Amino acid sequence: MDNILDEFGSMVFGDDVMKERLPKDTYEALKETIRKGKDLDINIANAVAHAMKQWAIELGATHFTHWFQPLTGITAEKHDSFLTPTKNGKMILSFSGKELIKGEPDASSFPSGGLRVTFEARGYTAWDPTSYAFVKENTLCIPTAFCSFSGAALDKKTPLLKSMEVIEKQALRILKLFGHDDVQNVITTVGPEQEYFLIDRELFMKRKDLRYTGRTLIGARPPKGQELEDHYFGNLRPRVSAYMHELDEELWKLGIYAKTKHNEVSPAQHELAPVYTTTNIACDHNQLTMELMKKVAERHGLACLLHEKPFEGVNGSGKHDNWSISTDSGINLLEPGDSPKDNMQFLLFLVAIIKAVDEYQDLLRVSVASPGNDNRLGGDEAPPAIVSIFLGDELTQILEDIANERLNVGYIKQSMELGVHVLPDFPKDATDRNRTSPLAFTGNKFEFRMLGSAFSVSGPNTILNTIVAKSLKEFADEIEKATDSEAAIKEVIKKNYCEHSRIVFNGNNYTQEWVEEAARRGLVNNPSTVDSIPAYIARKNIEMFEEFGVLNREELTSRHDILFENYEKTINIEALTLIDLIKKQIIPSCTRYMGTLSRDIKDSCNFVPDASLKSSVATLKRVATLVEKLHIAIDHLDCEVDETRRKATSKERAISFYKEVIPEMRTVRTLSDELELIVPCDFWPIPIYGELLYSV
Repeated sequence: MDNILDEFGSMVFGDDVMKERLPKDTYEALKETIRKGKDLDINIANAVAHAMKQWAIELGATHFTHWFQPLTGITAEKHDSFLTPTKNGKMILSFSGKELIKGEPDASSFPSGGLRVTFEARGYTAWDPTSYAFVKENTLCIPTAFCSFSGAALDKKTPLLKSMEVIEKQALRILKLFGHDDVQNVITTVGPEQEYFLIDRELFMKRKDLRYTGRTLIGARPPKGQELEDHYFGNLRPRVSAYMHELDEELWKLGIYAKTKHNEVSPAQHELAPVYTTTNIACDHNQLTMELMKKVAERHGLACLLHEKPFEGVNGSGKHDNWSISTDSGINLLEPGDSPKDNMQFLLFLVAIIKAVDEYQDLLRVSVASPGNDNRLGGDEAPPAIVSIFLGDELTQILEDIANERLNVGYIKQSMELGVHVLPDFPKDATDRNRTSPLAFTGNKFEFRMLGSAFSVSGPNTILNTIVAKSLKEFADEIEKATDSEAAIKEVIKKNYCEHSRIVFNGNNYTQEWVEEAARRGLVNNPSTVDSIPAYIARKNIEMFEEFGVLNREELTSRHDILFENYEKTINIEALTLIDLIKKQIIPSCTRYMGTLSRDIKDSCNFVPDASLKSSVATLKRVATLVEKLHIAIDHLDCEVDETRRKATSKERAISFYKEVIPEMRTVRTLSDELELIVPCDFWPIPIYGELLYSV
């Protein structure tokens, strides 16, 4: 890339392009639509579509697609050519406003959770003008929402956009209480840090568990893992560096604010972090980022693994969702300022978030629930499944002083004195970045650290936006009717912190003591996805979502049903893959090794020392015993899978997979991993961890 600034956003129909190519009145009308959510006149839409088509064709586009985010968690697209036949048998290139605004993909094969009946196959995609169109692989991609024939949301974008509107409305009410009548818009911003693994593609193709499930279902730990902590921030290997360089270039062309890249803690693990942007755009960008990560990896002979726990015994991969609230003038509402104790506006927003998280712990937990994330949460730098907030000493002291009506003398800021005169002293930050906390305040934002690396960030941010809007609404309702708003604000801060301070924990979330303490506090502890899913249809949660019109009862029920269905299908695929792997590769290879070892023992009886023969015989007996146990275990697993699949509902099957099948899978894995440590590499049929983690 010769000039980064020239190339940045070069494949995006962004604001500068629109200003240049659209008539002024058309441009202003479009911006008004984006700012205020007004309907777009068809004549304006036609003008925008024409300019968009001409721009895309100049960049080599031959097709267009409505790019949307169904409930699969990934994106979808159906491509249509710009070619249109004329009456005289010729072809022209056309793209109308109608085609821009609405598409009609078949909805029948996407997850719906009962939101559509079988004979209602039609679905609609609707242009989202708040997220810019872009050209990808010779196709004009138009970000859209996706709904059923009856109008129900079948995607992750529609509820997200609604949640952004409701938190804006309630935040504006709060800001008016502080005299900010000039603020017109409030947006939530997100910066999703993305962790991932890179392994050699040739080795990846030799592991059917990686190909089918995204993670290794068997595999003994290598002699060296992450114990030395030498991979974190280490020098980038040439293949990895080349991959990251091309990935940056591809992301920058699409206007994605890729900023930071580095090695993560586990061998073969890495991270990419973007600059913060509007939540809707950040969610779209993250979907594109995951797609490009995989495609660029293939061009470098690599495989990019986005599974939350692809390797047992080393760190899994998460996605840290850095969330904040800002005004249209760029003021961060979660910025404490130089004197947080006197910043009532900041403290009011802070307590609103504390209240929201405490009241809707179950929703935040289910927003990050997946079979893959179940394997990650609770260890190796991933937060536990118990939701809590880390505030740090300064903010906690300020709120405790307010709650207990103590004279607040302020937290004494400390200076970082490094003890070397040539190095500068600098003020110590008010908060640490607690790596064990699910939701940590890190200076001027909250870092929601429970998301798995393969997640769409739309779902968790929809919930964050909506639950905080609920708190802000209740605060505004109370303060607006008070005669002394200043006193009312202080009372709201005090009362709500007192009622919800149980959710604040500044210690080590990994300890058993915290689990016991959380139980004493009455916090929610849903260790698995199966435990978490019912939160979607809890009465208080349905009422909250319906109050703000973000999701209705039917849409929430659909997501409840889809999660159970996804869980049972995922574990079913993993179990069948494990059965196939053990029966067709592991056991036959171990049997061949036993045959070779038996022949060697027999051939060596007359001239090999007795001690050596005893060792070989012991090895043969040990392998034979383990193979026999593995035969029994795999038969048990096979039976449990068959029995589970015969259960009547997805929920019943999901519970059975969780309680009956997964323990059997662990037994099989333990036996296979023990065999791997005995059977020579020449006989082991698949690449082992040492090769996978250290081959790039």
